[in-house]
Amino acid sequence: MKAIMLQGTSSDVGKSVLCTALCRIFYEDGWKVAPFKSQNMALNSYITRDGKEIGRAQGVQAEACRIEATADMNPILLKPKKDMIAEVIVRGEHYADMGAAAYREDYVPRALPILRESLDRLAAEYEVLVIEGAGSPAEINLKDRDIANMKVAELADAPVLLVADIDRGGVFASLVGTLSLLDESERARVKGFIINKFRGKFSLLKPGLDWLEEYTGIPVLGVIPYADTGIEAEDSLALSNLKLKKRDETGESLDVAFIRLPRISNFTDLDPLYDEPGVRVRLIGSAAEWNHPDIVILPGTKNTTDDLLWLKQTGLADLICEAAQSGTHVVGICGGYQMLGKKLFDPDRVESNHLESEGLGLLPIHTTFRAGKRTVRVHGNVAGASFASGQTVEGYEIHLGRTEREAGGRPLLQIADGHMDGAISDDERVWGTYLHGVFHNRAFTRAWLNDIRMRKGMKLVDTEVQTESERREGSYAALAALVRQHLDMKKLYEIMNLSLPVK
Repeated sequence: MKAIMLQGTSSDVGKSVLCTALCRIFYEDGWKVAPFKSQNMALNSYITRDGKEIGRAQGVQAEACRIEATADMNPILLKPKKDMIAEVIVRGEHYADMGAAAYREDYVPRALPILRESLDRLAAEYEVLVIEGAGSPAEINLKDRDIANMKVAELADAPVLLVADIDRGGVFASLVGTLSLLDESERARVKGFIINKFRGKFSLLKPGLDWLEEYTGIPVLGVIPYADTGIEAEDSLALSNLKLKKRDETGESLDVAFIRLPRISNFTDLDPLYDEPGVRVRLIGSAAEWNHPDIVILPGTKNTTDDLLWLKQTGLADLICEAAQSGTHVVGICGGYQMLGKKLFDPDRVESNHLESEGLGLLPIHTTFRAGKRTVRVHGNVAGASFASGQTVEGYEIHLGRTEREAGGRPLLQIADGHMDGAISDDERVWGTYLHGVFHNRAFTRAWLNDIRMRKGMKLVDTEVQTESERREGSYAALAALVRQHLDMKKLYEIMNLSLPVK
């Protein structure tokens, strides 16, 4: 097996997206390729076919390779729950909730055999491995326990490309500074630079590239233009970039307020709404940003009860309830769905110290938290919403807690295994579901938005939509073409000691 590893000068420089591009490029070139990231810290996760939970980036990268994702592609996933406490997921399953110090001192030394076993299994099955680092390899206070960067490159015997984000400024200092903080053996593994998210004029950048290559002796393999690729984000740092996504400001628009919860998770649920014509999405985190939206969306969260308390303390809870009573449409997904109910019970203190919490009371449901997380891909049909009755939907569930509808409560979906999911109000203005990815069912989303438009006397939008699989395939192909155009693929093949594909 041959491998290439992308490491960054910091978080959110675009490593995940560039790894996705390389996965698709190697696939297009005829190689059997797979992604790998040893340790991921992210609240956007992905459920494999066998019900294992991994970082969403590796799930997306596996899709770009046109293979099924497995837990070996991200053997350790850290999901922050509160300050200095994270859920540790090992090979796709819950291991423990641990503090930062305990994880670093007690668990990290035991993790290397797990990473090696996963790498060995992937090496036995695939010809090429695209490895993603985490954060920066030059965090000198953490290097002795860093199992996500140079230690992995050593285990896989992989050359490293160092990625820097020119959009945030200081690109040359970040590259040179990172190199200077690496050990000599680590510097020897860095075989090239990639400058990402470039918006300027190349001729103005070229003197800097020449200096960088002369000063370091390391080639710049490519300068990748900034692009809204449509590839899902890995972590909450990318939330700030959502403000840069295109918005349809022409004609009539539905104003969507997406509540930015402190412990927000799987916010990629929001992505399809940015593709919808006549929809304006705002991320809001305070009552001052309210501004009377047409639609309010409560997303998933890693801690439902604490984020529900935050809603009440900020005044957003009162605004949401008042808006729902006056006709605003309100949707909750996963933890957001749980918040819409009347009561939340935590008798075993699984989630927090709140034994009982008052929900928003907008749906006739109550939730009880118990140990044991449900992680599964699901599909089914719309059962309780007249605007999309009978439509097929698919997605995935990741949640603690069991939610029950009270007598007379209407379910939203019928899942293929026979159980009913979610709830919807009688006037269909308020609904919730455990189905992450519900908006990725594009026909359902268009039907829901058109129902709201009809109620408001607005012009409807064409019901013909591109399927999610078609959109994703188009995004992977476009991303691969963009990176192939701006990256020296011949040099990359040489660095990896791979033979060039025969066209």
